Amino acid sequence: MSDQTFQGTAGYLASADLRDAVNVAVALEKPLLLKGEPGTGKTRLAEAVAESLRLSLLSWNIKSTSKARDGLYVYDTIARLNDARFGDGDIRDIRRYIKYGPLGRSLLSDERVVLLIDEVDKADLEFPNDLLHELDRMSFSVDETGESHTAKKRPVVIITSNNEKELPDAFLRRCVFHYITFPDESQMRQIVAVHHPQLEEKLLSTALTRFYWLRKQPDLRKRPSTSELIDWIAALKHTGVAVEKIAGEIPFIGLLLKKESDVQQLINMRDNTTRGLKM
Repeated sequence: MSDQTFQGTAGYLASADLRDAVNVAVALEKPLLLKGEPGTGKTRLAEAVAESLRLSLLSWNIKSTSKARDGLYVYDTIARLNDARFGDGDIRDIRRYIKYGPLGRSLLSDERVVLLIDEVDKADLEFPNDLLHELDRMSFSVDETGESHTAKKRPVVIITSNNEKELPDAFLRRCVFHYITFPDESQMRQIVAVHHPQLEEKLLSTALTRFYWLRKQPDLRKRPSTSELIDWIAALKHTGVAVEKIAGEIPFIGLLLKKESDVQQLINMRDNTTRGLKM
Protein backbone atom coordinates (compact mmCIF):
# COMPACT_ATOMS: atom_id res chain seq x y z
CA MET A 1 0.00 0.00 0.00
CA SER A 2 3.05 2.30 -0.15
CA ASP A 3 1.77 3.89 -3.35
CA GLN A 4 -1.53 4.61 -1.60
CA THR A 5 -0.04 6.43 1.40
CA PHE A 6 -0.51 10.17 1.63
CA GLN A 7 2.48 12.12 2.93
CA GLY A 8 1.57 15.58 1.72
CA THR A 9 3.08 17.29 -1.31
CA ALA A 10 5.63 19.98 -2.01
CA GLY A 11 2.81 22.51 -2.24
CA TYR A 12 0.65 21.20 0.62
CA LEU A 13 2.06 20.75 4.12
CA ALA A 14 -0.20 18.39 6.04
CA SER A 15 0.05 17.82 9.79
CA ALA A 16 0.67 14.30 11.08
CA ASP A 17 -2.92 14.07 12.31
CA LEU A 18 -4.29 15.08 8.93
CA ARG A 19 -2.04 12.61 7.10
CA ASP A 20 -3.26 9.87 9.45
CA ALA A 21 -6.90 10.78 8.82
CA VAL A 22 -6.42 10.66 5.06
CA ASN A 23 -4.63 7.32 5.16
CA VAL A 24 -7.21 5.75 7.48
CA ALA A 25 -10.02 6.90 5.16
CA VAL A 26 -8.17 5.51 2.12
CA ALA A 27 -7.45 2.18 3.81
CA LEU A 28 -10.99 1.73 5.17
CA GLU A 29 -12.54 3.06 1.94
CA LYS A 30 -14.68 5.51 3.90
CA PRO A 31 -15.42 9.15 3.07
CA LEU A 32 -13.19 11.68 4.82
CA LEU A 33 -15.22 14.56 6.26
CA LEU A 34 -13.20 17.74 6.77
CA LYS A 35 -14.25 20.72 8.83
CA GLY A 36 -12.39 23.88 9.71
CA GLU A 37 -12.33 27.61 9.12
CA PRO A 38 -12.63 28.77 5.51
CA GLY A 39 -9.14 29.10 4.07
CA THR A 40 -7.53 26.29 6.06
CA GLY A 41 -6.93 24.15 2.98
CA LYS A 42 -9.86 21.74 3.01
CA THR A 43 -10.50 21.96 -0.71
CA ARG A 44 -6.80 22.04 -1.54
CA LEU A 45 -6.35 18.79 0.36
CA ALA A 46 -8.32 16.87 -2.27
CA GLU A 47 -5.97 18.21 -4.96
CA ALA A 48 -2.95 17.23 -2.86
CA VAL A 49 -4.29 13.72 -2.22
CA ALA A 50 -4.92 13.21 -5.93
CA GLU A 51 -1.40 14.43 -6.73
CA SER A 52 0.24 12.34 -4.00
CA LEU A 53 -1.61 9.11 -4.87
CA ARG A 54 -1.37 9.80 -8.61
CA LEU A 55 -5.13 9.65 -9.09
CA SER A 56 -7.49 11.78 -11.16
CA LEU A 57 -9.61 14.33 -9.31
CA LEU A 58 -13.34 14.86 -9.84
CA SER A 59 -14.93 17.85 -8.10
CA TRP A 60 -18.56 18.37 -7.12
CA ASN A 61 -19.08 21.92 -5.87
CA ILE A 62 -22.27 21.94 -3.84
CA LYS A 63 -24.75 24.81 -4.06
CA SER A 64 -27.94 25.57 -2.15
CA THR A 65 -29.94 24.09 -5.05
CA SER A 66 -27.86 20.91 -5.41
CA LYS A 67 -29.64 17.56 -5.29
CA ALA A 68 -27.96 14.24 -4.58
CA ARG A 69 -29.25 12.74 -7.82
CA ASP A 70 -27.60 15.51 -9.85
CA GLY A 71 -24.24 14.19 -8.71
CA LEU A 72 -25.13 10.81 -10.16
CA TYR A 73 -26.77 11.82 -13.43
CA VAL A 74 -29.33 14.03 -15.09
CA TYR A 75 -31.78 13.01 -17.78
CA ASP A 76 -31.62 15.63 -20.54
CA THR A 77 -35.28 15.75 -21.56
CA ILE A 78 -34.82 19.00 -23.49
CA ALA A 79 -32.20 17.46 -25.80
CA ARG A 80 -34.47 14.49 -26.41
CA LEU A 81 -37.43 16.76 -27.14
CA ASN A 82 -35.37 18.76 -29.61
CA ASP A 83 -34.24 15.58 -31.34
CA ALA A 84 -37.85 14.42 -31.54
CA ARG A 85 -38.95 17.73 -33.08
CA PHE A 86 -36.10 18.12 -35.55
CA GLY A 87 -35.37 14.48 -36.32
CA ASP A 88 -31.75 14.52 -35.17
CA GLY A 89 -30.80 11.15 -33.65
CA ASP A 90 -32.59 8.06 -32.36
CA ILE A 91 -34.73 9.21 -29.46
CA ARG A 92 -35.50 5.60 -28.55
CA ASP A 93 -32.01 5.21 -27.10
CA ILE A 94 -32.54 6.97 -23.78
CA ARG A 95 -28.94 6.34 -22.76
CA ARG A 96 -27.90 9.08 -25.18
CA TYR A 97 -29.65 11.58 -22.92
CA ILE A 98 -28.16 10.46 -19.61
CA LYS A 99 -25.44 12.89 -18.49
CA TYR A 100 -23.39 11.58 -15.57
CA GLY A 101 -22.38 13.90 -12.75
CA PRO A 102 -19.13 13.81 -10.71
CA LEU A 103 -20.36 11.11 -8.31
CA GLY A 104 -21.70 9.00 -11.16
CA ARG A 105 -18.46 9.34 -13.12
CA SER A 106 -16.38 8.40 -10.08
CA LEU A 107 -18.39 5.18 -9.68
CA LEU A 108 -18.23 4.38 -13.40
CA SER A 109 -14.49 4.96 -13.68
CA ASP A 110 -12.28 1.99 -14.52
CA GLU A 111 -9.56 3.51 -12.34
CA ARG A 112 -9.69 4.71 -8.76
CA VAL A 113 -10.23 8.47 -8.53
CA VAL A 114 -10.43 11.12 -5.83
CA LEU A 115 -13.92 12.62 -5.54
CA LEU A 116 -14.24 15.99 -3.81
CA ILE A 117 -17.72 16.88 -2.51
CA ASP A 118 -17.07 20.49 -1.62
CA GLU A 119 -19.09 22.40 1.01
CA VAL A 120 -21.72 19.73 1.57
CA ASP A 121 -23.42 21.91 4.19
CA LYS A 122 -24.54 24.44 1.57
CA ALA A 123 -27.31 22.12 0.36
CA ASP A 124 -30.58 21.45 2.15
CA LEU A 125 -30.76 19.23 5.23
CA GLU A 126 -31.81 16.12 3.30
CA PHE A 127 -28.89 16.25 0.90
CA PRO A 128 -26.36 14.30 3.05
CA ASN A 129 -28.94 11.61 3.84
CA ASP A 130 -29.72 11.25 0.14
CA LEU A 131 -26.09 10.29 -0.43
CA LEU A 132 -26.01 7.49 2.14
CA HIS A 133 -26.93 4.60 -0.15
CA GLU A 134 -24.39 5.51 -2.82
CA LEU A 135 -21.61 6.19 -0.31
CA ASP A 136 -22.32 2.89 1.48
CA ARG A 137 -22.76 0.57 -1.46
CA MET A 138 -20.90 2.52 -4.11
CA SER A 139 -23.62 1.68 -6.60
CA PHE A 140 -26.58 3.41 -8.23
CA SER A 141 -29.38 2.81 -10.70
CA VAL A 142 -30.55 4.88 -13.64
CA ASP A 143 -34.34 4.88 -13.41
CA GLU A 144 -34.90 5.87 -17.03
CA THR A 145 -32.94 2.92 -18.44
CA GLY A 146 -33.21 0.39 -15.63
CA GLU A 147 -29.43 -0.02 -15.59
CA SER A 148 -27.48 -0.53 -12.36
CA HIS A 149 -23.86 0.43 -11.90
CA THR A 150 -21.42 -0.63 -9.18
CA ALA A 151 -17.99 0.90 -8.72
CA LYS A 152 -15.13 -1.21 -10.04
CA LYS A 153 -12.76 0.83 -7.90
CA ARG A 154 -14.11 2.63 -4.85
CA PRO A 155 -13.19 6.31 -5.11
CA VAL A 156 -11.36 8.19 -2.40
CA VAL A 157 -14.14 10.51 -1.22
CA ILE A 158 -13.25 13.80 0.48
CA ILE A 159 -16.14 15.90 1.81
CA THR A 160 -15.74 19.43 3.13
CA SER A 161 -18.00 21.44 5.41
CA ASN A 162 -17.83 24.98 6.77
CA ASN A 163 -20.27 24.20 9.59
CA GLU A 164 -23.09 26.24 8.06
CA LYS A 165 -25.51 23.44 8.99
CA GLU A 166 -25.43 20.45 11.29
CA LEU A 167 -24.95 17.21 9.40
CA PRO A 168 -27.15 14.17 10.19
CA ASP A 169 -25.80 11.57 12.61
CA ALA A 170 -26.39 8.76 10.11
CA PHE A 171 -24.17 10.60 7.64
CA LEU A 172 -21.47 11.30 10.23
CA ARG A 173 -21.30 7.63 11.26
CA ARG A 174 -20.20 6.69 7.76
CA CYS A 175 -17.30 9.14 7.64
CA VAL A 176 -13.80 9.47 9.01
CA PHE A 177 -13.83 12.93 10.60
CA HIS A 178 -11.03 15.46 10.89
CA TYR A 179 -11.07 19.09 11.99
CA ILE A 180 -8.30 21.17 10.45
CA THR A 181 -7.12 23.55 13.15
CA PHE A 182 -5.80 26.94 12.16
CA PRO A 183 -1.98 26.86 11.87
CA ASP A 184 0.05 28.36 14.69
CA GLU A 185 2.86 30.76 13.84
CA SER A 186 5.47 28.02 13.52
CA GLN A 187 3.32 26.03 11.09
CA MET A 188 2.40 29.19 9.22
CA ARG A 189 6.07 29.97 8.65
CA GLN A 190 6.43 26.63 6.86
CA ILE A 191 3.31 27.26 4.79
CA VAL A 192 4.46 30.74 3.79
CA ALA A 193 7.88 29.36 2.85
CA VAL A 194 6.23 27.06 0.29
CA HIS A 195 4.61 30.03 -1.47
CA HIS A 196 7.27 32.67 -0.78
CA PRO A 197 10.68 31.01 -0.51
CA GLN A 198 13.62 33.13 0.65
CA LEU A 199 11.34 35.77 2.11
CA GLU A 200 13.20 38.35 4.15
CA GLU A 201 12.96 37.37 7.83
CA LYS A 202 12.09 40.86 9.07
CA LEU A 203 9.22 41.13 6.58
CA LEU A 204 7.95 37.66 7.46
CA SER A 205 8.08 38.22 11.22
CA THR A 206 6.36 41.60 11.00
CA ALA A 207 3.66 40.33 8.64
CA LEU A 208 2.92 37.34 10.86
CA THR A 209 2.78 39.49 13.98
CA ARG A 210 0.24 41.83 12.38
CA PHE A 211 -1.72 38.93 10.87
CA TYR A 212 -2.16 37.07 14.18
CA TRP A 213 -2.88 40.32 16.01
CA LEU A 214 -5.66 40.97 13.51
CA ARG A 215 -7.10 37.49 13.94
CA LYS A 216 -7.29 38.02 17.70
CA GLN A 217 -9.56 41.06 17.43
CA PRO A 218 -12.76 39.84 19.10
CA ASP A 219 -15.38 41.62 17.01
CA LEU A 220 -14.25 40.65 13.51
CA ARG A 221 -17.02 39.03 11.49
CA LYS A 222 -14.53 37.24 9.24
CA ARG A 223 -11.00 36.62 10.39
CA PRO A 224 -8.32 36.55 7.69
CA SER A 225 -7.34 33.07 6.50
CA THR A 226 -4.13 31.43 5.34
CA SER A 227 -4.85 32.05 1.66
CA GLU A 228 -5.44 35.74 2.39
CA LEU A 229 -2.14 35.95 4.26
CA ILE A 230 -0.33 34.45 1.27
CA ASP A 231 -1.91 37.03 -1.05
CA TRP A 232 -1.13 39.87 1.37
CA ILE A 233 2.55 38.93 1.61
CA ALA A 234 2.70 38.73 -2.19
CA ALA A 235 1.42 42.32 -2.37
CA LEU A 236 3.92 43.48 0.25
CA LYS A 237 6.78 41.88 -1.69
CA HIS A 238 5.77 43.22 -5.09
CA THR A 239 5.26 46.79 -3.87
CA GLY A 240 8.30 46.92 -1.61
CA VAL A 241 6.38 48.39 1.32
CA ALA A 242 8.63 49.37 4.23
CA VAL A 243 8.45 46.98 7.17
CA GLU A 244 7.86 49.94 9.51
CA LYS A 245 4.69 50.80 7.59
CA ILE A 246 3.40 47.24 7.99
CA ALA A 247 3.95 47.42 11.72
CA GLY A 248 2.13 50.73 11.95
CA GLU A 249 -0.93 50.63 9.72
CA ILE A 250 -1.39 47.32 7.84
CA PRO A 251 -1.32 48.38 4.16
CA PHE A 252 -3.55 46.69 1.58
CA ILE A 253 -6.02 45.78 4.30
CA GLY A 254 -8.56 44.75 1.66
CA LEU A 255 -6.51 41.62 1.05
CA LEU A 256 -6.99 40.54 4.66
CA LEU A 257 -10.41 41.86 5.65
CA LYS A 258 -13.39 41.25 3.37
CA LYS A 259 -16.21 42.76 5.42
CA GLU A 260 -16.91 46.49 5.43
CA SER A 261 -17.68 46.44 9.15
CA ASP A 262 -14.32 44.78 9.88
CA VAL A 263 -12.41 47.37 7.87
CA GLN A 264 -14.30 50.18 9.62
CA GLN A 265 -13.53 48.64 13.00
CA LEU A 266 -9.82 48.65 12.20
CA ILE A 267 -10.00 52.29 11.03
CA ASN A 268 -11.76 53.27 14.25
CA MET A 269 -9.11 51.50 16.34
CA ARG A 270 -6.35 53.32 14.46
CA ASP A 271 -8.10 56.68 14.83
CA ASN A 272 -8.60 56.14 18.56
CA THR A 273 -4.94 55.27 18.96
CA THR A 274 -3.88 58.36 17.03
CA ARG A 275 -6.12 60.61 19.15
CA GLY A 276 -4.71 59.04 22.30
CA LEU A 277 -1.15 59.81 21.23
CA LYS A 278 -2.06 63.45 20.54
CA MET A 279 -3.65 64.02 23.94
